[in-house]
Amino acid sequence: MDKHIHYFPLLLFTAARLVAQGGHDTFEQRADVHPSNVAKLKDPVTELARRMAAGKEKLTFDEQRGYLPAILKALHLPLSSQVLVFSKTSLQHKYINPQTPRAIFFNDNVYAGFVPDGSLMELSSIDPEHGAVFYTLDQLRGSIPHLVRGEDCLQCHATPATMGVPGHVIRSVFTRPDGTAVLRAGSFLSDHRSPIEERWGGWYVTGKTENGTHMGNAFLRESEENSGFNRNPGSNVTSLKGRFHADRYLSEHSDLVALMVLEHQARLQNLIALLRREALAEPEQVSLLNTSRVRSPLMERCEELLRYLLFADEAALKGPVSGTSTFTKDFQRLGPRDGKGRSLRDFDLKTRMFRYPCSYLIYSPAFEALPSEVKTYLYRRMNEVFSDGDTSKGFAKLTKADRTALSEILRETKPGFRLK
Repeated sequence: MDKHIHYFPLLLFTAARLVAQGGHDTFEQRADVHPSNVAKLKDPVTELARRMAAGKEKLTFDEQRGYLPAILKALHLPLSSQVLVFSKTSLQHKYINPQTPRAIFFNDNVYAGFVPDGSLMELSSIDPEHGAVFYTLDQLRGSIPHLVRGEDCLQCHATPATMGVPGHVIRSVFTRPDGTAVLRAGSFLSDHRSPIEERWGGWYVTGKTENGTHMGNAFLRESEENSGFNRNPGSNVTSLKGRFHADRYLSEHSDLVALMVLEHQARLQNLIALLRREALAEPEQVSLLNTSRVRSPLMERCEELLRYLLFADEAALKGPVSGTSTFTKDFQRLGPRDGKGRSLRDFDLKTRMFRYPCSYLIYSPAFEALPSEVKTYLYRRMNEVFSDGDTSKGFAKLTKADRTALSEILRETKPGFRLK
């Protein structure tokens, strides 16, 4: 057996590689995924590769930034989503430093990483049934990019930090002025439960946080320990002028609000993939989800997802926060909206991230692909929360207005959602 093949219980995942080279159109799939599963992949990058192999789409090579502009257009990645990480913590660490940070662009289902001097782009996207799928795209001029296997991605993207499933993780690290991560000083996994002061170490951040500081834009000097790390100079930075080679990038921003959204959705996508895997592994527990009162391990996993979906453990903001790009407006514009004009994508950014605390990823293909019994359980529990039947820790902070609004928005905008 090939030592590089990656197997996971019930679900098989692929790390793939898009290589720009000459030759005929091909869509190669190697042994990372069983052929029957490969044919069923529906993630956006796989779909792009299929269109390219069929001659229906072509990526244009840009002399300065390679395939980046073409990828953003083809995969509908907004320019305003750009966030910049200068810590040497990815596949292309040797090219990353504070002068040439790694730029990450994203939407609800796709991620793209770009470094100006890097030999490749890193891509990943969410397949509804298989979770995160990883790719690289060589930054070399060629006639047709081809899809072939890569073997490096899952070394970092299928670990305890991702809950054992192929997925994404946002990490905050203490970083030296050359971009080296000081791992002995400790690090933080970041999501919406993290206090602001623990976030964005090793990242550039453009935006304001009233009444709070964070770890972004700052370095741990050689003579310093983490206890002496000064967060103040890096907080409330609205321009990165002079900090990196901005002319080599498509944007000068590393938007604070975009970072908050990125952190939130990365963990939720991992939770959805994990719940689906465990549900497929335990059909007997699935069949009892909505009839038994005994708390099974699968029911506990559903509750974990529910709490995260409804921001039950979200770290409260100490004051208003704001970004510097058009990301906030761009993100909110996507909808869907109910008859009163309300959307789960509406931001609060004063005391919490969203105005209506239920994740927009409830509309995602991955959430929709959960077994019907699991969704029935989650909807029933949401009904209990929204009707004041559950005021346990976390849910108790939902006001009556919150519960009513969430009930009305979901009833109107989420097909299959029922409140009885």
